Amino acid sequence: MRAVLANPRLRRIVAAYGINRLGTWFGTVALALAVYDHTHSALDVAAVLIAAQVLPAFVVPAVIARVEASKGRHELSGLLYVEAVAIAAVAVLLSHFWLPAILLLVAVDGTAALAANALLRTELAAAANREIADPEDSHAAEQQANAALNVIFSVTFVLGPILAGLLVASAGAPAALFVDVASFAVSGTLLLDLHPHVEEAGGESVRARVRAAWDYVRGQRALLILLIAQGVGLIFFESAVPIEVAYVKRTLVAGDGGYGLLVTAWGIGVVLGSIIFARAGTRSLTVLLVGGTLAIGCGYIGFAIAPTLALAALAAVVGGIGNGVQYAPVISGVQRLTPPSLQGRVMGLLESISAVTPAIGLAMGGVLVAIGSPRFAFAFVGGGAALTAAVFARVRFGAAVPERVAAEQSVS
Repeated sequence: MRAVLANPRLRRIVAAYGINRLGTWFGTVALALAVYDHTHSALDVAAVLIAAQVLPAFVVPAVIARVEASKGRHELSGLLYVEAVAIAAVAVLLSHFWLPAILLLVAVDGTAALAANALLRTELAAAANREIADPEDSHAAEQQANAALNVIFSVTFVLGPILAGLLVASAGAPAALFVDVASFAVSGTLLLDLHPHVEEAGGESVRARVRAAWDYVRGQRALLILLIAQGVGLIFFESAVPIEVAYVKRTLVAGDGGYGLLVTAWGIGVVLGSIIFARAGTRSLTVLLVGGTLAIGCGYIGFAIAPTLALAALAAVVGGIGNGVQYAPVISGVQRLTPPSLQGRVMGLLESISAVTPAIGLAMGGVLVAIGSPRFAFAFVGGGAALTAAVFARVRFGAAVPERVAAEQSVS
């Protein structure tokens, strides 16, 4: 990871990602609080989250295919500038509140965000290979780049909601939204020289390019298993969110302070996990992926059996460590199994999966608490995570099949 941060170009990409992620937390927290203050409806808040993630997920691969087909120079920055304009419009609309318009703007922002995130990761990996990697070990460069983003993500995961909540409380939601706008503008400016155009993109039309990526995924068993397993895993991971409040207040009888302690302990674990991945070097992606997934499952099972808040907090640290380790090997695995010409679109597919599956998980968590106890719910999702780890263990991270060869295989 030090090699990545020592290179000015790569350091600028990582900085843009970090500024973007931190700003996104300001926007997410501010928008959720503002919508609830205006409508006093949890369903409306849920609608905003669906508009920001679930709806965009279905069009992101097509957006990426269109961007990669363009020969313009600033498409990636353009996506971030689109985000800035959309959120600025939302901030203005808060004083003339109209939920349908806000949902539309949030959907535009979410589409640009998911596409930009996939392209940024792809461009960082390509730049790392081109500028700092040993030609004989390009995968090490990709893993270092992903480790750097993973640490940044983990730190913003912990600090973002806290800072955003403080700003909304002191200056109001519009102020926090304009911080988000500024973060997009700064990130877009830092990335002006990135050019995600792909010559070998699978055809002239957007539909043909998306189809080429999908055909490649279907034809590569290891990649298909990896993406499906990650989607299933995310359903179990995210289902814990609605369980936690009932668990702390009803099962542990620990109140708001106990909930805050549990969330903080998990966040500490996430940061530790990201550091563990960064220090893992070129160790087996399978080991890191299975270990991270198992740690999340153990954290949830720990919740299920913990008799006290202190032991539950310890389980939260374990689960958080797994959380901090788990996603980065998925990114590296997708990059390793996908040829450069298709990485942007396949990463877009992963971003779409990561956006859709949490909604399923949140619903499942609520149902589990409704039909049983919080301990039962955590035992169920912990067991599901452990079974997902067994599926990840079957993934073999070989070399990517060149797009031309994959196309010939699909025809034959």
